[in-house]
Amino acid sequence: MEQRRPVSEPVWAPTAGYIANANITKFMDAAAVGGLDDLWDWARRDIAGFYDALLPHIGLEWSAPYERTLDLSRGKPFATWFRGGAYNACVNCVDKHVRAGRGGELALSWEDEEGRSRRHTFDELLRDVCRAAGALRRLGIGEGDRVGIYMPLVPEAAIALLAIVRIGAVAVPAFSGYGAQALSARLGDAGAKALITVDGTRRRGRNVDMKQIADAALAELPGIEKVVVYRRTGASIAWKEGRDVDWSAALGDEAPFLEAQRTDANAPCMILYTSGSTGKPKGAVHVHAGFPVKVQIDQYLCFDVKPGDRMLWYTDMGWMMGPFLIFGALGLGAAAILYDGIPDYPRPDRLWESIAAQRATHLGIAPTAIRSLMVHGDAQPARHDLSALRILGSSGETWNPEPYKWFGKAVGGGRAPIINYSGGTEISGGILGCFPIRPLAACAFHGPVPGMDADVVDERGLPVRGQVGELVIRQPWPGMTNSFWRDDKRYLEAYWARLKDTWVHGDWCSIDDAGYWYIHGRSDDTINIAGKRVGPAEYESALVAHKAIKEAAAVAVPDAIKGESVVCLVVARSGSDVGEPLRSELNRLVAASLGKALAPHAIKFVSDLPRTRNGKMMRRIARARYLKLENLGDLSALENPDSLEAIDAAT
Repeated sequence: MEQRRPVSEPVWAPTAGYIANANITKFMDAAAVGGLDDLWDWARRDIAGFYDALLPHIGLEWSAPYERTLDLSRGKPFATWFRGGAYNACVNCVDKHVRAGRGGELALSWEDEEGRSRRHTFDELLRDVCRAAGALRRLGIGEGDRVGIYMPLVPEAAIALLAIVRIGAVAVPAFSGYGAQALSARLGDAGAKALITVDGTRRRGRNVDMKQIADAALAELPGIEKVVVYRRTGASIAWKEGRDVDWSAALGDEAPFLEAQRTDANAPCMILYTSGSTGKPKGAVHVHAGFPVKVQIDQYLCFDVKPGDRMLWYTDMGWMMGPFLIFGALGLGAAAILYDGIPDYPRPDRLWESIAAQRATHLGIAPTAIRSLMVHGDAQPARHDLSALRILGSSGETWNPEPYKWFGKAVGGGRAPIINYSGGTEISGGILGCFPIRPLAACAFHGPVPGMDADVVDERGLPVRGQVGELVIRQPWPGMTNSFWRDDKRYLEAYWARLKDTWVHGDWCSIDDAGYWYIHGRSDDTINIAGKRVGPAEYESALVAHKAIKEAAAVAVPDAIKGESVVCLVVARSGSDVGEPLRSELNRLVAASLGKALAPHAIKFVSDLPRTRNGKMMRRIARARYLKLENLGDLSALENPDSLEAIDAAT
């Protein structure tokens, strides 16, 4: 596949101080590794030895040391890490810091869109986690029981997650924007015994009755024995006696210390559901020394997280980046900053205001969210002191150059690197990342997260360079999902069936002549025009570079001659004239960028595009709606259902 190579010119370069003080530098110095390329080589040659050397730098606390680093007796798809070890993820997020004398330091900080706030030190967090864990045990929840979490990003969501894993139960986080059917499908598939939820939440100043949605979801799930309800808004709600339990009443006033369950390193601690365009949601099973360890590794090596840092990731507990924030930041002794709300409500600078007030050192956000904030102008972040920001992070989708550069300059002040990060729910974090010790190119990755034996290959599984291929992983890693919940067959078919002993992730990727890696979108998003394959992000980048365009989605449509052609759905900025002159100008812009052979079949103006709560665009839904397909696939993660009507009204 021919690649239109991005220009790999550095847009940021590290200072000597960044390099000298970086976690990854200190690890390489201690391991006597000459540089990043040598680090990648070492990890590929001796993956078990690499992790043995790395983990002491992360500061994990084991109840019992592991006897064997990597066991491949069941083959790569079912690799077992740290066999024989005992490890509890909650202990490593809270107890170890209290025992180290850091109990008075900030652990959790929360603000909502309307300005309410709360703080927890590590001492206070341990107290509340023990209270919640004790309450769950009194309600009959024990080791191995599945417990749903259906809550907005309030402190109690983090406390619930930690309390569940503390007692050896299994957390099942669900997106706070799910409807009843989506929530029911996930809780039912997991066989959940209990649910922790809220009476309601606030979005753009309006009440959302989450308890009503939960009740509807549970109508067909008699296996749910208890529903613990945290009073978030104080609204009047329906109450089922004998099943529903008030959070505060269940926890009580006393805070006795509750010893954490001595859990095996490979005991399940969480099921994270992810969905594609077809089929039921997939429950990725994660273990105590899997997901929580992987996200600490990634935050340590890529995001340079240190004790005392403050990380805000704009996300939801039902998405991978919610548990990533809690297990990763707290595990490394940093504070998790929770922002509960819309980033530009009730004012366009609301998120920047919160970041400044909480002195966040790390900010993570999806590119689509940045595009939506960028339209408010440079003046909004400039109104606030964002000088504490040391690292910017992004995940979830492919960048366009202009929003990427705006993020770095307007938000990061040109001094903070953008750590581009790409992986997935089943990965427990990143496959590819960036490091604050090398120059950055716009939208690019430096390469694999060390310990991820990633490559770019053709359809035969052979490495390719200078062209687009499939992103694959050749060796297992800590955090790799332990199959899908009760569905080994689907797990094997999803990732291991195409190439022998190789994880095929489903992303198009390339490596340019300068060694930078680029993601070109999901391979099932890829458009094939008369044998020329192109990622939708290339169209979208060209379109959003125009000052009149806020957002764009390129989708494939059937073409009798070419096989497929492209329709671009674009959202214009407020005040822009969406007439034929602009359409013609955009057509010329795309043709100039991609070539006349790849010019779009049509450009359609819409008022909105479908996206998730954390701002990730849902191209498959946009395409299905535009084509008027009867089956739109899983809509449970859709944040803005009105966008479907906006596509119907495309002009």
